[in-house]
Amino acid sequence: MLQYILRRIFHSIIVVFAISIILFFSIRLTGDPVSVMFSAGEPTKEAVETLKKELGLNEPLFVQYGIFMKDLVTFNLGESFRTGLPVTQMIGERLGATTMLAFGGLIVSVLIAFPIGIFSAIKRGTPVDFFGRIFSLVGISFPNFWLGIMFIIIFAVNLKWLPASGYGSFKHLILPSFTLGLILSGILARLVRSSMLEVLSQQYIATARSKGLKEWIVVLRHAFRNALIPTVTFLGIQFGSLLGGAVIIEQVFSWPGVGRMIIDAINQRDYPVIQGGVIVLALLMVLINLIVDISYSYLDPRIKIGGSEK
Repeated sequence: MLQYILRRIFHSIIVVFAISIILFFSIRLTGDPVSVMFSAGEPTKEAVETLKKELGLNEPLFVQYGIFMKDLVTFNLGESFRTGLPVTQMIGERLGATTMLAFGGLIVSVLIAFPIGIFSAIKRGTPVDFFGRIFSLVGISFPNFWLGIMFIIIFAVNLKWLPASGYGSFKHLILPSFTLGLILSGILARLVRSSMLEVLSQQYIATARSKGLKEWIVVLRHAFRNALIPTVTFLGIQFGSLLGGAVIIEQVFSWPGVGRMIIDAINQRDYPVIQGGVIVLALLMVLINLIVDISYSYLDPRIKIGGSEK
């Protein structure tokens, strides 16, 4: 187990290093941040050169990358070109909101998709199964920004039950969480259904039923646990994606998350904020995938982490 974890950590370092190279050099193609800062007027050449020197942009790209990697090792992500605040502080202030939104969307999707997927598999070919498949199709088809706007119109504008945007209370979390969760639950319900159908057709399920066990024990204890393996993989990947991919939802609901911060930084050519935000999200993705891999051995003892032992 320890050897496997160390090997995965080494692979993760390589992945983060590759991401840092692609990120660092690609964002330089988006334009010069100095030109954005002086967009209100025509600066003198001396003013431009002075600002570039202050920001370290007068150095060759490989020198700038070396400085960036040195700071990354010490987790010094630099300071924002626009605000002058430490990037670590800016990410720390927004990471909680992003994590809260991702967890909210994930919990909503699980609470909706698991019952629908399980009952669709148990009642295969019945109206219950038909409803479950229709729900999955509809959930996949809706654009999340449209669904978010519809929720705002219905529950915030017309019914006035919930706030339309903002951050600070549990009520502010409900609409964006349901927007993310409903879209994700369509895919998840289909995955749970297919996994349950595969497991329910196995011989050990028939053996468990022949022993006289109650149906709910057979379904939950024997079938559902084994069907969780592909589901956990999907949830782990999706949670990582929600951390960095809920940008549209953050924009629709004015949610102060890391994704929205990165989009604003891209528009402003704020290199340190872009680099720091993407690297932190990449590290979280790597960590989540490692946790998912380790969880396999607990969900199914037949799976040996790191390969079979000799």
